[in-house]
Amino acid sequence: MKFNERVFSGMQPTGSLHLGNYLGAMLQWIELQKSHECIYCVVDLHAITVWQEPEELKRSIRQVTAAYIAAGLDPKRSIVFNQSQVSAHAELAWIFNCVARLGWLARMTQFKEKAGKDRENASVGLYAYPNLMAADILAYRATHVPVGDDQKQHLELARDIAQKFNNDFRAPIEKAGYGDGGFFPQPEPVIIGPATRVMSLRDGTKKMSKSDPSDLSRINLTDDADTIARKVQKAKTDPEPLPSEAEGLKGRPEAENLVGIYAALTGATVQSVLSTFGGSQFSSFKKELAEAAVARLAPIADESARLMQDPTEIDRILADGAARARAIAAPIMDEVKDIVGFIRS
Repeated sequence: MKFNERVFSGMQPTGSLHLGNYLGAMLQWIELQKSHECIYCVVDLHAITVWQEPEELKRSIRQVTAAYIAAGLDPKRSIVFNQSQVSAHAELAWIFNCVARLGWLARMTQFKEKAGKDRENASVGLYAYPNLMAADILAYRATHVPVGDDQKQHLELARDIAQKFNNDFRAPIEKAGYGDGGFFPQPEPVIIGPATRVMSLRDGTKKMSKSDPSDLSRINLTDDADTIARKVQKAKTDPEPLPSEAEGLKGRPEAENLVGIYAALTGATVQSVLSTFGGSQFSSFKKELAEAAVARLAPIADESARLMQDPTEIDRILADGAARARAIAAPIMDEVKDIVGFIRS
């Protein structure tokens, strides 16, 4: 069976989205919506795998939605919604809980990192998170998933789950007329962002993260122009001038990170940036980087703030997106229930 190309991706509403989210994912989301059917989700079910203050969660869902739109996602062209409004995600996740194996989940490195040493007190949801991620994708039979390096293992698990479901239910799937292709596709990763791994401004060996306790480690998409410039100026560097060749960035993680950010923001190559700034001190380079960051990101913060002043409109966009998402997922879930052997009205 040939599957229609469909893109699915999402981000959690936990803390503000930041420069790494924008360069590593959102720019490719915006580009993909020009050529593909795209579904972009605010994954609030994933967010509650750790405790969230309910009122803050509502605000964060709206804030992430505002950032999506301010950055360039078009809710008329793409489907934009929050996950909890479409029951297919939770329904299919339970079925996948019964398809996936404990051993598969035990190998997931993100659970080990997030749970830490006190794994006995981690939520079951945090452990089963990858099954829900598989359901997010396969509820729409999505074929392409823009992901960062840290999510590739989860996408591989989604592919395993899809394959096992197809194998376990081969007879009813074939009876339904799907033949050798199976019911679910094998979703492919899409890793094409201009900076697929943006690092912390305080430590070039660590990924930029919403959970870092230092706000100086990241540029948030809600930061105003002055805050963006200040964070760039305070970014950690080393005492050497910038090299003239890309080879010279090896072993200099902070320099490599800042040059990569500048290249991604301006659409230049790393080598062309170094050809321009090679031999310069970081003080002068940071001024140029700050200007580029402000020019690109401050308008997003301004538009996001404007959108947040009308939460009713944001909720309308989410409800409209959820209705469109349900229209795709509902018939797929009906077929899943028939294949599994459930009786439905």
